[in-house]
Amino acid sequence: MFTDRSQAGRILASSLSQYKQRQDVVILALPRGGIPVAYEIGKELEVPVDVFVVRKLGVPGQEELAMGAIATGDVRIINYDVVNQFGINQETIDRVTDQERQELRRREQLYRGDRRPLALAGKSIILVDDGIATGSTMRAAITALRQLGPARLIVAVPVAAAETYHEIAAEVDEIVCHETPDAFSAISEWYERFEQTTDDNVRDLLSKAA
Repeated sequence: MFTDRSQAGRILASSLSQYKQRQDVVILALPRGGIPVAYEIGKELEVPVDVFVVRKLGVPGQEELAMGAIATGDVRIINYDVVNQFGINQETIDRVTDQERQELRRREQLYRGDRRPLALAGKSIILVDDGIATGSTMRAAITALRQLGPARLIVAVPVAAAETYHEIAAEVDEIVCHETPDAFSAISEWYERFEQTTDDNVRDLLSKAA
C-alpha cells in the first residue's frame, strides 16, 4: 500500500537514481493522476517534468471502443483493424480527430499555460502514471512517443496488473514498477488516500516543476 501519489513518487524516484541530474532526461506524466507522482520524481532527480496528453478516438456510437488515439505533439495513431471491421471512412476519422484535438489542445493550454512543450527527440523519457490497469492509455502514449524519436523510453508506475506489466515491458526499453499483483481490480486499492487530482492540482504542480 502507498500512502498517496506523492509518497509513491518518492519511492519510484529511489529506483530511478541513475537518471539524476542528467541533461538528456525528461519526465512526462499522464494527466491527471500521474502528475503528483511525476512531480516528486522530478524533484528528487532534478530533471524537467511536463504533461503528455492522450485522447482516445472513439468509434461513433460506441465511443468506449477506440479506433485510434491522438497525443501531445500532433501525433495520431489509427487502429485499422477496428476501422476496417466497422467500415469507418476517412471523413469520420478526421471528424472525430478534429473534435478530440480541440479537447487535447484545451487541456494542454489549461495545464501548461504559455510554457512550450519540452523537446523530446533524442531524449530518455520517463513516462509516469499512478498505476496501470488495462494499459490502453499507456500503450497509446508509448506508441505516440515512439513517433517523436526518443533515445530511450522508460515507464515508471507504482503499481500495475501483472499481466499488463509484462505486456508493457515488451514495448519499452525499461519499466520500473514496485507492485505487480496477479489479483488486480483497481489502482485505488493500492493507495490509502486516492483523492481525485483536479485540474488546479495539475496546473499548480507543473508550475512548481517548471
